[in-house]
Amino acid sequence: MFDFLFNISQLTDFMGTGFRLSIPIAFAALGGVLSERAGVYNIGLEGCVLSGAFGGAVGAVITGTPWGGVVFALLFAGMAGVVLATLSVLMRVNQIVAGIAINILMLGFTSYFARVFFPDGTASQNISGFKTFEIPLLSKIPILGQPLFNQDILFYSIYLLVPMAWWVMYRTPWGLQIRAIGEYPRAADTAGISVLKTRFVVVVISCALAGLGGAYIVLSQVFVFTENMSAGKGFVALAALILGRWNPIGALMAAVFFGFADALQLRMQFSSPDVPYQFFAMLPYVASILALIVFAGKVKPPAALGLDFIRSGK
Repeated sequence: MFDFLFNISQLTDFMGTGFRLSIPIAFAALGGVLSERAGVYNIGLEGCVLSGAFGGAVGAVITGTPWGGVVFALLFAGMAGVVLATLSVLMRVNQIVAGIAINILMLGFTSYFARVFFPDGTASQNISGFKTFEIPLLSKIPILGQPLFNQDILFYSIYLLVPMAWWVMYRTPWGLQIRAIGEYPRAADTAGISVLKTRFVVVVISCALAGLGGAYIVLSQVFVFTENMSAGKGFVALAALILGRWNPIGALMAAVFFGFADALQLRMQFSSPDVPYQFFAMLPYVASILALIVFAGKVKPPAALGLDFIRSGK
């Protein structure tokens, strides 16, 4: 079952699969980190990934280019973010309930309109995805070279966005505002920071980033949209951001862990065809539960996470 670990070619292939499967989780987890650092639960990450996947398919078919798919993915997921921010930030609906509502809404929305836009399955024939390209020298590194440095632009972009997000979060005034709002919004408001406006913007950005995860699935992995194709990746991303201690770099590392857990279950399905595949398919979710059991008690979320903000006198 684990013979591939001793075969360079198979090990390289396994690592490539693991890294690729981690990308949608990483995009969603990064978005979740930003939102929850600002004090807003984004349980709707699953719906945002799904809306981004649908937007990516629609955009790629309409424009004939994967970049059009990226734009549409950002728009669709961003609109989901506007709805979520309106409910949870402006209307002060329970943030958990609002996130669940987004997940259900996006599942129904994408399922219905997928049949409208792609009634005969033409999406699988017309989606133009991104092509991989090698980074000179780095792609020649043994074992890690091909998995990390022979990928497409969306794959590389997450490894640029994560350090950028870390820098913004911990080295810029706006990042300080986000963290202040998530820890002590009353003090932030007293200092002149618009708590509601900042939270609204951050939630929309959060959903847009998760939408890029959905776009990656369609434009870089499967090149087709199917109903509920997010397959729980948004929920796994919630576990990743907790394991990552609400830190962009930590969330990426956790996403890679879950990506490799998913790759392992695929490899185990292939090597053990007599075992029901459902047994292996649950491995990534079991891994997320076990990881939370082991590490969740040792992490501390932002102090104001999930708490509504009401200005004094209003």
